[in-house]
Amino acid sequence: MNSAAEPRQPRAFDPSDASLIEEPLTDRAPEAATEERTHSTRDAQALTRPTLTELTERGLRWGTVLIGALAGAAALGASASFARLVAAALAREDWIGWTTLSLLLVACLAGLMMALREVIGFAQLARLNRIRSEVDKALAEGDANRERRAALRLAGLYARRPTQAWNVRRFREHACDVHDAGELLALAEREMMVPLDNLARRSITRSAKRVATVTAMSPMALIAVSYVLIENLRLLRTLAALYGGRPGFFGLMRLAHLVLAHLVATGGVALTDDLLGQFLGQDLLHRLSRRLGEGAFNGALTARVGIAAIAVARPLPFRAVKPPRVRDVLGEVLKPIFSATKSRG
Repeated sequence: MNSAAEPRQPRAFDPSDASLIEEPLTDRAPEAATEERTHSTRDAQALTRPTLTELTERGLRWGTVLIGALAGAAALGASASFARLVAAALAREDWIGWTTLSLLLVACLAGLMMALREVIGFAQLARLNRIRSEVDKALAEGDANRERRAALRLAGLYARRPTQAWNVRRFREHACDVHDAGELLALAEREMMVPLDNLARRSITRSAKRVATVTAMSPMALIAVSYVLIENLRLLRTLAALYGGRPGFFGLMRLAHLVLAHLVATGGVALTDDLLGQFLGQDLLHRLSRRLGEGAFNGALTARVGIAAIAVARPLPFRAVKPPRVRDVLGEVLKPIFSATKSRG
């Protein structure tokens, strides 16, 4: 006991003494190392796993859980009731059972065709995206071979259309004489894209006119909003089909998301408001009634959505020709508003 209470005396150590070096984790027994790593992993999970109290404190909404549980129970109940009804109808060996079986077969066929249409729509949109990516790479790298491949793929895309057959044949006749980088895609744009751009512009003008007229004449705001939404979605599908894609419902939603992202990135809504003010003038805007003003704005917004859809769905970027502008479409869209304003004045 006395020797333990005495202070330690200085001692000299040899740095090369192996007993002074602690064994690393990898030199230990594998079982000990594995056990230590397991304990450390469990401790980390215990620290990061939230408890029910912590979830409640973080904002777990029991009302959302209640609504979700009730909705799930209602869906299961409806599915069970429908399954019992179908089973009872199929168990009958009369015209009711055979009619039920026929309706189920028709429903399965319709669902299969809808799924097939969605797959084909996504494949066509992906093909347009691949052509656009290949064109961008060819223009960025100045690769004439890649540019020729992209142009030929674009010609193959439109060769089966009767309305584009003459344009594709004209492009292929002149493609052999083009050797400079960038000129072949410019030729493809002039020969094959310009007719489609004209059709797209007419489609945008017609949709914007319908939206402006219905909004100005609609007695209820809900009807006007519903029609604007439906007409814009129909315009997106028309433009996508015009440039080589036929999207289904989910493909159309994907295209609408891309167009909305393009509008947000380019400030499309604010640009539409500015263009409308510059085109009509502030005095004329003040003279317009509320309905006519809403019709003018919705028509201009539909035109802006159509222009953005062209930029998204068009497989070639605008290089040899000028892109369409909202200002060019507004003149034809706002003619009914001008005539209504002049008749009032």
